[in-house]
Amino acid sequence: MDFWQRYRAIDARDTRFDGQFYTAVRTTGIYCRPSCPARTPKAENVTFYETSAAAHEAGYRACKRCLPEAVPGTPAWNLRSDIAGRAMRLINDGVINRDGVEGLAARLGYSSRQLNRILSHELGAGPLSLARASRAQTARTLLVSTSMKHADVAFAAGFSSVRQFNETVAEVFDMTPTALRGTARHHPSAASTSLTLALPYREPFDPGVFSFLAARAIAGIEAGTATSYGRTLRLPHGDARFSVEYTGAGNSPVQDGTVAGGAVTGRTVAYDGGPQRQPLVLTISAVDLRDLPALLSRVRRLFDLDADPIAIDGALGADPRLAASVGAAPGIRLPGALDPQELLVRAMVGQQITVAAARSALTELAAAGSHSAAAGDGLTRLFPSPAQIAEAGAELLRGPRRRIESLLAVATALADGTLDIGYGDDLPGLSAKLLPLPGVGPWTVGYVAMRVLGAPDVFLANDAAVRNGIRALPAGFNDSGFGDPGDIGDPGAPPPVTGSPRGGTAPSSDFREASPWRSYATMHLWRAAAAVPRTSTARKAQTTKEAVR
Repeated sequence: MDFWQRYRAIDARDTRFDGQFYTAVRTTGIYCRPSCPARTPKAENVTFYETSAAAHEAGYRACKRCLPEAVPGTPAWNLRSDIAGRAMRLINDGVINRDGVEGLAARLGYSSRQLNRILSHELGAGPLSLARASRAQTARTLLVSTSMKHADVAFAAGFSSVRQFNETVAEVFDMTPTALRGTARHHPSAASTSLTLALPYREPFDPGVFSFLAARAIAGIEAGTATSYGRTLRLPHGDARFSVEYTGAGNSPVQDGTVAGGAVTGRTVAYDGGPQRQPLVLTISAVDLRDLPALLSRVRRLFDLDADPIAIDGALGADPRLAASVGAAPGIRLPGALDPQELLVRAMVGQQITVAAARSALTELAAAGSHSAAAGDGLTRLFPSPAQIAEAGAELLRGPRRRIESLLAVATALADGTLDIGYGDDLPGLSAKLLPLPGVGPWTVGYVAMRVLGAPDVFLANDAAVRNGIRALPAGFNDSGFGDPGDIGDPGAPPPVTGSPRGGTAPSSDFREASPWRSYATMHLWRAAAAVPRTSTARKAQTTKEAVR
């Protein structure tokens, strides 16, 4: 967006752009979200920044009226596969808090000095400033949403000392932590043993992501319904347990307010973000406070809460083949991954078998995992680590010997560090790491990219369910010309189609007209395939590659 496009957005107070850029006003010395209700400033007094950290660096403080820190994140960090986008994904996951700038730079393959230069040029702030802004946002959320002691808030947000926490809050928000906490509309009970927040997102939101996760839930590790999902999780400093609930239309605990970093007391939710009526409520039952930023970031990635659904639906709805599906499920989300290594293992286990068979196999494999120290609500185990799979997987896995050997080889490589995948990868780098591995083909790389990286423009052209979804499209739009599906892990199988330009007047079989949102087109086609009555012929045709959808 150029200057005048952004200026028109703030003049219209368009909530779609909250979190995607920030408006700084020279005459007031503050920065705001695009939808700030204050009077639109004169254009000559306005500067736009890509990040709140850049506004901080330029000497601006956060607006007390619109609370620009209480917004969803920008979808650009998934759209952008450059160094800036990869760095932001890792910063949000807490890498700087754990490993420092040197650790972040090493993961990206740059020196710390060069990384600082790149990020300052691209985003207007260096890695330390970007991490500081992330800490300030987490601290603000915890202050207005919980009754945690200030010292606990400071360390949970990633600050190294209470003094640093106090100074940063005062500088960014022009308020003391106590005054900032006083802005909350409601406060949770001090006796609460869990941390409960409302998660910000851009509307519309399709809750189908809950059904997607529930269908693949592993007993003892995960539990899901059409409107809720919970699980145990291994994080850098210890085990965690959380659940997310979608309150649904007409069931919001309050009739007004906003959805951002909120707190729940009984049936009362405190909000402080943009106007939404159907909040996603996150309840964290157990977590090491040092892991809290990483947990919040990963849950947001799991439910794709930083997506821009208006832009996605606008592009997909323009394709006549997808228009009806987009109209029926606006705001569809791309499920993410809480643990990149776990996701790769689950994808390989699920190759060429049904969802139910994959879930059964993974439930048996879960016996290799340890019991969770954060156990509760029937969730008693952790997904096995790569080392545990490498050690015990041969006795627990069933199926073709080559597949088991391939999975054990990958688990061993993950365990000894020979293979390392994560949120800081890009698609070419991920392909270079995974394709040489036995049992991993282009389809698997594309699927892992969709879920781990949040890559928005992957089209799984050789996926059987995608083909079935195309056949389920309205008459006149289902002549795809696709042949028989290729094998997962077969090096000769056609690769996932990514990044193709728009072009041509006739709809293409790889949906390139939907670029750069073809991962979301894939989700619509999977949904269309699942809605078709399952005859014996359909079951046979859909067996291949169904499990990891």
